[in-house]
Amino acid sequence: MTRPHLAGISALAESSRERFEELASRFGGTKARPGARAALTEGYWQALKDLFTRDVTHDGLRRLLEHETQETFRFLTREVDLTDLAPLPWYERLPRSLWRFFLAVAYRLGPWRRVLFAGATMALGMGWLGFLVHLLTVGPFSLEPLSNVGTWLLLAATVLFFLLTLELRDKLSLKGDLEVARQIQFGLLPFEPFEKDGVSIATAMRPANTVGGDYFDVIELGEGRLALAVGDVAGKGMPAALLMALLQGSLRTLLSAGLRGEELVAKLNAHLCSNIPSNRLITLFYAELDTATGGLRYVNAGHNPPFILASRPPPVRLAATAMALGITTDTPFPSMTTELSPGDRLVLYTDGVTEAEDPKDREYGEARLGAWLQANRDQPGRKLVDGVIAEVLEHCGTARPRDDMTLLCLDSHRGGSTP
Repeated sequence: MTRPHLAGISALAESSRERFEELASRFGGTKARPGARAALTEGYWQALKDLFTRDVTHDGLRRLLEHETQETFRFLTREVDLTDLAPLPWYERLPRSLWRFFLAVAYRLGPWRRVLFAGATMALGMGWLGFLVHLLTVGPFSLEPLSNVGTWLLLAATVLFFLLTLELRDKLSLKGDLEVARQIQFGLLPFEPFEKDGVSIATAMRPANTVGGDYFDVIELGEGRLALAVGDVAGKGMPAALLMALLQGSLRTLLSAGLRGEELVAKLNAHLCSNIPSNRLITLFYAELDTATGGLRYVNAGHNPPFILASRPPPVRLAATAMALGITTDTPFPSMTTELSPGDRLVLYTDGVTEAEDPKDREYGEARLGAWLQANRDQPGRKLVDGVIAEVLEHCGTARPRDDMTLLCLDSHRGGSTP
């Protein structure tokens, strides 16, 4: 990746921080000029209004109440097994479910935070219990003060707010580290357009989180040969990103050692089996292209079948030739060959594209992707890959994509003009 491109990524990563610092200076915060004082001027009140109204939309509130709430509940309860409670009546199932939920949250906290969380939960329970007793004894319209109830609720709110502040500090610190990791990851991948020897390549990637587990690469092998790779590490976030970096480094090292084709993928698989957790796997499409003849030799290790868009439909699919990497060392990785004619396009992608779901859990699907690619096959490569991502995001609507999306479009135009 070139320095200007990496600098552009850094500028994007810093944009939110710069907006905060600019807003803080308008309030006379720490980034303001030395000795500056925040005057209660019209600009001050306008800045205060912007702080609480900027980017606040109806769709944002709906995402918060629907999607983000559901995602938070799934995250906190993903290791809570409630299947054995299903036969119980609701008055037994509910308290046991709440107890297991409480333990699941407490397990993720540090020792003292766990103690404070338990104390705040007890205080909150005492407050609500007192409030219910008050309603049952004196009625909902009584003017009798709720002194004891208010004390418990105030105590619970104070402790929970303190815990929230600590967790928010940790999250912001981690977010800063993730932004740096994002810059490093994007710097490792060849986002710059490739044009050489009658071949042009455009790529696009949209991680589901700050960093992702998708991998793509374009490597010149010399003598008019080009290596292409698109991989997908099972999982998302930082663990998948670390395994992605391992995959890239291992693949490039084996290529530098002179390994090619089936032998390369077999050696790569053996290395990954020895160095990644047993509950992880990696799908990989690896191909070697002869730019002079258009001959393509490929190994599809459990990856989504790429599309070859010829001048006439339907698109050709390059099906899997072997299982995914990292499962077992006792598996062969046979290769297959095909040929790209002048004007053909090879489109590689990861399952984050086809498995993206709308708010009703309906997948985008490979059939829809193939139809869209065929209908837009005459678009330039950059517009094609960006258009696919835009199309998938439109399909998702208010639902946030749960997996990374990566596309690589190769155009073979030897003897012709660049599309």
